[in-house]
Amino acid sequence: MLSKTHTKYIQSLQHKKFRDETGLFFAEGPKLVGDLLNGAACICKEVFALEKWLLANPGMPARHPDTRFEMVEEFELEKISALSTPNQVLGIFEKFWSEKEPLLTGKISLVLDTIQDPGNLGTIIRIADWFGIKHIICSENSADLYNPKLVQSTMGSLGRVNMIYTELTGWLTRNKHIPIYAAALNGKPVQHFAGTKECMLIIGNESKGIQPELLALAGEIITIPKIGEAESLNAAVATGIMLSHFTN
Repeated sequence: MLSKTHTKYIQSLQHKKFRDETGLFFAEGPKLVGDLLNGAACICKEVFALEKWLLANPGMPARHPDTRFEMVEEFELEKISALSTPNQVLGIFEKFWSEKEPLLTGKISLVLDTIQDPGNLGTIIRIADWFGIKHIICSENSADLYNPKLVQSTMGSLGRVNMIYTELTGWLTRNKHIPIYAAALNGKPVQHFAGTKECMLIIGNESKGIQPELLALAGEIITIPKIGEAESLNAAVATGIMLSHFTN
C-alpha cells in the first residue's frame, strides 16, 4: 500500500517547482507509459499499476530491472493521478536529455513563440513526430514540457522529438544560415512551399501571433489561405497544415 508520504511526493510532481527540484515527471495510461518504458529516451524510476495491467504485461518488470513496480488499488491510483478518470498505470520518469545545439542543416525544424497552452504544445510535439520533425525550439515562456496535460497530449511522442527552451532572437540569429519562415495571416500561400526540405518554421501564439522582432528575422512570411470567416487557426492545427504542404 502506498504510504501517505509517497502519495504526497507523487502528487507534488503535478507542480513545476517540484518537477524542477527532483528532475522527475509522471505519465499515465497503458499506451503512454508503455511507449516511454520501451523507448530509449528516458529512465523510469517507478511504476504504480493496477493488477490487471501487471497481468497484461508480465514481462515488463524483467525487462526493466532498475525500475520499481508496485501494484496499487484503484483508490490509490485515483489519489496520485492527474486524470479525471485514472487509467490503470502511472510511471515516474527522469526528465529527458536535450541536444542543445543540434545540426539543423537539411532539416525542417519548428520554432514556437509563446505557446502557453500545454495541450496545444503537446499536440504540436505529436504532429512533429508524425511528420518526422526531430527538433522543436521553444521560447522560454512556453508551456512546461513536463506539465501532466502536455505529457498526456503527446501520446508517447515526447521521447522522440528533441525539445529546446531558449531565447529565440539569439537562437534564430545564430542559425540564420537556415531559411527562416514565419506563419502569419498575410504572406505567400503555403502551397508555394511544397517540397521544402530545410527551414526553421516559426509558429506564434494564437492570440498575439509572432513577436515583431522574430517576424523581422523571417525571410518568408507564409499564410494558410482563408476561405471562411474564422479569425484564426489553433496553433497545432496551423502547424499540421503547414507541415503537410512542406512534406507533400
